[in-house]
Amino acid sequence: MLNGCTTIGYYSQAISGHLSLMTSGRPVSSAIADESTPKQLRDSLVVSRQARKFAARRLALPVGEAFREYVDLDRPWVVVNLVAAPEFSLQPHRWCYPVLGCQAYRGYFSLEDAKREQALFRARGFDTFIGGVTAYSTLGWFDDPLHTGFTTLPEDRMVALMFHELAHRVVYISDDTAFNESFATAVELEGLRLWLSAQGKPGQFQRALERLARRNQTQALVADFTDRLEALYQQQGTVPDDRLRARKANLLNHLAQAYRQLSVNWSGPGPFGPPPVTLNNANLALFRQYNQHVPAFRQLLRDNDNDFSAFYHAVRELAEQPESQRSERLTALSERFDEHL
Repeated sequence: MLNGCTTIGYYSQAISGHLSLMTSGRPVSSAIADESTPKQLRDSLVVSRQARKFAARRLALPVGEAFREYVDLDRPWVVVNLVAAPEFSLQPHRWCYPVLGCQAYRGYFSLEDAKREQALFRARGFDTFIGGVTAYSTLGWFDDPLHTGFTTLPEDRMVALMFHELAHRVVYISDDTAFNESFATAVELEGLRLWLSAQGKPGQFQRALERLARRNQTQALVADFTDRLEALYQQQGTVPDDRLRARKANLLNHLAQAYRQLSVNWSGPGPFGPPPVTLNNANLALFRQYNQHVPAFRQLLRDNDNDFSAFYHAVRELAEQPESQRSERLTALSERFDEHL
């Protein structure tokens, strides 16, 4: 358990960091009109306005006042997330928050704050991971701004990220990261496909599908090795820790080598970045929570004749079901999905 001072300190930095983000912006329209705005940034901002309108009109997303402001950051990420998992477990430590429920990560606006918290977990023998987060959603509680994390991306990825973050405003289940992120990724993919088609660039959607394929291939590889790791960790108490530690290191090393081999012919970076990579329980635990239900949600959209409003209604109904029924339904939808249809 975190002590009271640590908890108070965390919320203080989170509130001050978010307020700083919210108050540092200026209207996107003003940035576009400003002659001193670099051309590349101005072009991105113009596209963001078009994508915002598209999200509301074609994708039926609850845009509200999101992305009307632009914030110039001095870094490519808006926050960093800390993940921590016990030495012999793939179940990550969970932090619980008001409204959001419990999550397997904790976000920091300061890298140094994240590193201080990381040191506390490392001292307790936890595996840890800190990763930069390009954007986050306040689920409609605030008017999320556009910022450098968006505008430094290639155009298609910026638009996809906007759709993804707006999708979190549609439905959010506390304590079910896999549901939330898979749904948002499905909206991102299908929204991007329609956007690129409307822009006369349907061929560019192939790049998004290639990124998804790399994630899926990595997910299959990770699933194989995490099954082996979990079987190993179940031996804790019957096998000496030193022996467990050596076997764990051997499995993680083999996974890193398999990832390197898998990525040889990829046209872009994979989910863990370019090899060589260092893997542990923390980053494997986080990776497993993302993307697993994307095919299910894409199939559910097809079942609703690609009508986004009807799709969102079906997703909300699904979200109200008990977790076991939800999982069973998502599995059935995934089994019906065919990428080539």
